[in-house]
Amino acid sequence: MAAVASSFSRFSFRCAVCPSPLRVRFSQPHPPARLRVSSTVVALHKRNPKRLKYAAERQFTRGDAGLLRVEVEPSGGDFWKLDPIIDLINRGAVGVIPTDTVYSVVCDLSNNESIERLRRLKGIGDSKPLSILCRSLRDIDTYTTGFPQGTNQGQANIFRVVKRAIPGPYTFILPASKQFPKQCIKHGSSTRYAKRRQVGVRIPDDPICQAILQNLDEPLICTSVKYLSEDEWILDPVIIADLYEPLGLDFIVDGGPRIADPSTVVDMMGANPTVIRQGKGLKLDWMVAKDEEEDEAQSMFSFKSA
Repeated sequence: MAAVASSFSRFSFRCAVCPSPLRVRFSQPHPPARLRVSSTVVALHKRNPKRLKYAAERQFTRGDAGLLRVEVEPSGGDFWKLDPIIDLINRGAVGVIPTDTVYSVVCDLSNNESIERLRRLKGIGDSKPLSILCRSLRDIDTYTTGFPQGTNQGQANIFRVVKRAIPGPYTFILPASKQFPKQCIKHGSSTRYAKRRQVGVRIPDDPICQAILQNLDEPLICTSVKYLSEDEWILDPVIIADLYEPLGLDFIVDGGPRIADPSTVVDMMGANPTVIRQGKGLKLDWMVAKDEEEDEAQSMFSFKSA
């Protein structure tokens, strides 16, 4: 009986880490020499039994092995290791990947169950908005109403200048389109949804993140990885795995430690593109700071009052 269990465990492990012949391949072929050393491809964290009482329901269990951790070099020479990650995302897994700023918890945009698991894992309520990691401007045009492209009445063509800033460390808040899942903008535990439909969109300038996105059929829902009791980003993937694995995290892509520099958030919902959080992305000349816009609005109010 023990021998059967051992065989089944080895079979499950091979199925988890070996790419399916039906899956889309990366352009980089698998180096034969590295295939013989599976420990360099995937590292598995063992679960701490003392933490099991805190664990959320896991969608992709591997017995006592724990979550799937894949170490990847940013140079791109070993992106073929991401094959099992692509497979897990398509099956509804919730995991962590690197971006050009900090690490993000991600899941499939069209999988409502995965979105709910992501919220439970992060401990965030239904009213907290979620952003999306996009593959291209086409995704932004699909799930939002897009960037203003200017009019004959003098409205600025924001789309032209935005194209120079992406891919990059910016999150742009835009009106959501009908294609954007309602599950991502729900208010409270009821079926009511936000009247003001808006969403943050990103196209990260990170080779690992781009390699994952370009091999998916849809963008990813995302939220940054923070300590559970503190409003502080976790920058080391080893610490992320240690803290989030007991909570039900399915996988993590280890791209090395990051710097505590989040994306710059630009609100495109008003008359001017307004920086509401200064981060890694520079404030460009066509953006205004939040306090600058407030001063301008106050000046206009004073003028009308006078």
